[in-house]
Amino acid sequence: MLDIKNLTKCYNGKVKALDNFTYSFSEGVYGLLGPNGSGKSTLMNVITDNLNSTSGTILYDNKSTTDMGKEFRKLIGYMPQQQGLYPNFTLNRFLYYMAALKGLSKKDAVEQIQKLIKTVNLEDVKDKPLGSFSGGMKQRVLIAQALLGNPKIIILDEPTAGLDPKERIRIRNLISEVAFNKIVIIATHVVSDIEFIAKDILLLKKGEIIASDSPHKLCEVLNNQVYEITSDISNVKNICKKFKVSNISRDEKNVYIRVISETAPDDYEYITVKPTLEDIYLHYFDEDLIYEN
Repeated sequence: MLDIKNLTKCYNGKVKALDNFTYSFSEGVYGLLGPNGSGKSTLMNVITDNLNSTSGTILYDNKSTTDMGKEFRKLIGYMPQQQGLYPNFTLNRFLYYMAALKGLSKKDAVEQIQKLIKTVNLEDVKDKPLGSFSGGMKQRVLIAQALLGNPKIIILDEPTAGLDPKERIRIRNLISEVAFNKIVIIATHVVSDIEFIAKDILLLKKGEIIASDSPHKLCEVLNNQVYEITSDISNVKNICKKFKVSNISRDEKNVYIRVISETAPDDYEYITVKPTLEDIYLHYFDEDLIYEN
């Protein structure tokens, strides 16, 4: 168990990036959702000991992580959002370097590295310099190094950014597999990446948890409040002004506008549809989203 109690982080003595954050994590996948500035990155940096909290405690199996120090850090696999890789290192060399920093024996390093390279689908480029890798390939490298050492807690910051759909599915399935006996915490803006694999979602706003539950339970908040309006293109602008819109699509004949509303859009042709996690995100954070004209 990873127990976080009353965690607060202030910057410049005033701005609270985390505000009395309290939550208990057990084995499984957890998704952190929230707009920029909600505290996701600060939380991950405090857990990984890259940042000191202003107040509060973190316990792992009832032991203070501060007291555990180096022993706790050995239990963590962390994938940062920034791709700060050594461009002249080959993939093989980089992973052996990271294995040495984590204190792996040579035997364990050889066994794990070859398996991880295959897992993240980079076997063909293991001897090429990282500077020649695409952004998506670098993401896979970062995921591989986070899994080195068989950590008990895995923290992933935007793990599928830059990946094509096929690779996103591969990484999503991998995360599901490793989460059976680990705590996996994922911060992402790609809601679909965690909707089907997370056992719980934490919605963060200004450093506080405003809602948390399984994706299914969270979506129940909007039961009978999500509709798909069938319209022609001339009405789209008016509908967008009148309702909270989560999606617009079209075919050869009509435009289909997915809206969130406490009352049915009786002035239009519509059907009631099942809420998704994207609808929930819009419901809680619509005022935090930036729209371009």
